[in-house]
Amino acid sequence: MRVLFAIAAFLALASQVLAQAEFDTKAKFAVLMDYESGTVIYQKDADSALEPASMAKLMTLAVVFNEIRAGRVSLDDEFFVSEHAWRTGGASSGGSTMFADLNSQIRVEDLIRSVIIQSGNDAAIILAEGIAGSEGTFAVMMNELAQQIGLEGSYFTNPTGLPDPDMYSSARDLAALGRYLIEQFPEYYHYFSEPEMEWNGINQANRNSLVEMGIGVDGLKTGHTEAAGYGSVTSTDQGDRRLIAVVHGLTSMRERTEEARKLLTWGARAFERFTPYAEGQVVAHANVYGGASATVPLVGDGEIALYLPRGSRQCLSATINYSAPIMPPVTQGDRIAELRVYCNDQLVQSAPLYAGETVTQGDLVRRATDALKQLALGWL
Repeated sequence: MRVLFAIAAFLALASQVLAQAEFDTKAKFAVLMDYESGTVIYQKDADSALEPASMAKLMTLAVVFNEIRAGRVSLDDEFFVSEHAWRTGGASSGGSTMFADLNSQIRVEDLIRSVIIQSGNDAAIILAEGIAGSEGTFAVMMNELAQQIGLEGSYFTNPTGLPDPDMYSSARDLAALGRYLIEQFPEYYHYFSEPEMEWNGINQANRNSLVEMGIGVDGLKTGHTEAAGYGSVTSTDQGDRRLIAVVHGLTSMRERTEEARKLLTWGARAFERFTPYAEGQVVAHANVYGGASATVPLVGDGEIALYLPRGSRQCLSATINYSAPIMPPVTQGDRIAELRVYCNDQLVQSAPLYAGETVTQGDLVRRATDALKQLALGWL
């Protein structure tokens, strides 16, 4: 039996000034994330399941980029356009398409550009079949990588994001996926800001209209289905830091563009940066049952940076949340807990916490003693 455990945390700020920021969005789901630290500074139904639509193609790109890094695929490889890819994702399908010719062969780099700029469903399927042989096998690769990244609220069934009742993600996971792509594959990030792409004599503009608005947006992906509405994962380095925004469940392309712009602009202007914990500094300790050590120190991924609303009154509090009991072995770097920052009892942001050291299994006496503690707490 596992239970959610929370302990109060002291934030080592020189000045504890914070007020709940006055912001709301028409989006049903939303997240604003600081890229450098991974800290979420705004959230709205961030962990609720949503239909990712074409934003699922970010996971497709993550798999493709990993295959290139591993040397199993190159940008100059050419993949065959099957009848399945042509019919399911081509011009006759009625969805976003590259207009790839049946039985032709297309370079991987052009397919990547199409997935990003044109949101080509045919391009995504061609990549999946070229790498894994089928969409189903490629989806297995997508989910394996999603687990490695730490996307706990996502399951992918195809490379396109075309509707499937079994496929889901969350706003938090989509933001984390965008962060992963920017951080791990900077050499390919320039594709996301290309304004247009021509293929087969047909020129298509980047579906992320914010790229051309001059507000520093340089990625990442839009999505839409009739059931899910309009959504986007966007990023900007305007100002003194990079932000990643997710909005979804909107009623039109115009509303999607405006709500994403508002969220990014608000995030860039409304916050001041504080660093309560330096890189490697222990935030708290979590109990370990049956380990060689009774606790494990919790640290951030690098320094923990908090972006707190400007011009405010005191209202700051925080908790450390994790699922108990934690059992050995615990490996240094394992994601263990979450720092949650509140203002007037309302969650305003959060940051993941990781094991600061490895804890191995304890001796027989330690294990027996801790088992009795768990029994007394009703955890056994």
